Amino acid sequence: MELKWLEDFVTLAETSSFSRAAEIRNVTQPAFSRRIKQLEVWLGTPLINRGMLPAELTLAGRTFLPIAQNTIRTLQAARETLQPNSEAGMVCFAALHTLTVTFVPAWLQLLEKKSPETRLSLIPDRGGIEANLAALTDGEVDFFLTYAHPRVPFHLDREQFDFLSVGHDRLIPVAAPRVRLQAEKWVDGAGLLDKAVTEGLMLPYLSYGFSSFFGVALGRLFVERPNFRRRPVHENSISAGLKTVALTGAGICWLPESLILEELATGALVRVSAREDWILDLDIHLYRHLGNQSRIVKAFWQTANAILADTRQERPADAPSPG
Repeated sequence: MELKWLEDFVTLAETSSFSRAAEIRNVTQPAFSRRIKQLEVWLGTPLINRGMLPAELTLAGRTFLPIAQNTIRTLQAARETLQPNSEAGMVCFAALHTLTVTFVPAWLQLLEKKSPETRLSLIPDRGGIEANLAALTDGEVDFFLTYAHPRVPFHLDREQFDFLSVGHDRLIPVAAPRVRLQAEKWVDGAGLLDKAVTEGLMLPYLSYGFSSFFGVALGRLFVERPNFRRRPVHENSISAGLKTVALTGAGICWLPESLILEELATGALVRVSAREDWILDLDIHLYRHLGNQSRIVKAFWQTANAILADTRQERPADAPSPG
């Protein structure tokens, strides 16, 4: 038995829709359906009448619903009472790996300057949107720091979760100055994407896969650009790993601008397109669960808000936001 199974079931009972409930719970519909099935197997009885639209609870489901709701409340209350890290002054974060390298160090300096007692604990990047978000929704961490973009909607219940936009970045298509197009054929990296689209060339592509944040965002971008022909030659959900491979000339990839400022300045990496519509503008969001009312979590949220207020006051009206 897992707590998230109960939360899935309650959400399904509230929405009467597998697809809508899956969106709210930030999982794919097949994964959501499997978790409901696992709960039914554990209980030994069907909870949902799948032959009805909208989805309808069985008699056993209606009987079990208040039990599930009470169990969730009881376990959440116990978890909030027994939070040693928070009470000791340590706030726990889930964060995308790239942000721990590019954004967190400078941000932490601002946090410590504003609130010297600030201490952060970061759990390892789980490698996928659902897995990282689950750490927050399951109460394993106090905050989730992630990129945000309209192509990757987060269906968090705003009555339970809140967020701050704490920074900005851009995802830029780049490559080494020379790219290995085929076994023994090398071409110039600068402007290579524009040339490939015009001439119908197949490009070696360094991919994030399909489950990571950037993988989802780029996948949806590419659906709109069928003339971008690509051949995945390497896959890594971590941007720093893709950067290392890109520097060898193995292919083109999209990387956060904050991660490659030095490489762009020295020419170790070059822009493969002059078009701005290949670039994804990213926000950096800090999410929290409104049910977590521990003193240290509320204090940290206030500090993060104060830093944003200071930044807005210091920045001229026409200046770009920090990222």
